[in-house]
Amino acid sequence: MAGTIVADNIQAASTSTLLIKNGVANTPPTIQDSAGTQIGTFCRAFVNFNGTGTVAIRASFNVSSITDNGTGDYTVNFTTALADANYVVCGQGSLVTTDGRYQQEFSAARTTSAYRFATTNSAGTTTDSTYANIAAFR
Repeated sequence: MAGTIVADNIQAASTSTLLIKNGVANTPPTIQDSAGTQIGTFCRAFVNFNGTGTVAIRASFNVSSITDNGTGDYTVNFTTALADANYVVCGQGSLVTTDGRYQQEFSAARTTSAYRFATTNSAGTTTDSTYANIAAFR
């Protein structure tokens, strides 16, 4: 059944989960303005993980695993591949035992099924990150 719901507020009952579908497999619903122009989508994947020692995911969505490629060099593997490699990634990293001024530099190793990046300190040296976080949007 196709149709349109127009409302100022949609809310699930306190004991329910609000479910939004668009009917196309592996494609998130889009957000549109009143003219029907797409103005956004939901986050396609995110992960918060410990990048020191044995990498460990703290929280994630659409991330199956993290690969530790070496000091400060990680690959995030997506559970469900993204539509193409033209997604946007936001991220940051930090090391809680020092000054905490770590930044992420993202490599060009972008595919629909994985995203590889490195974390560096303020001097530009690749280093492990206690808190590594990324989110992918498309």
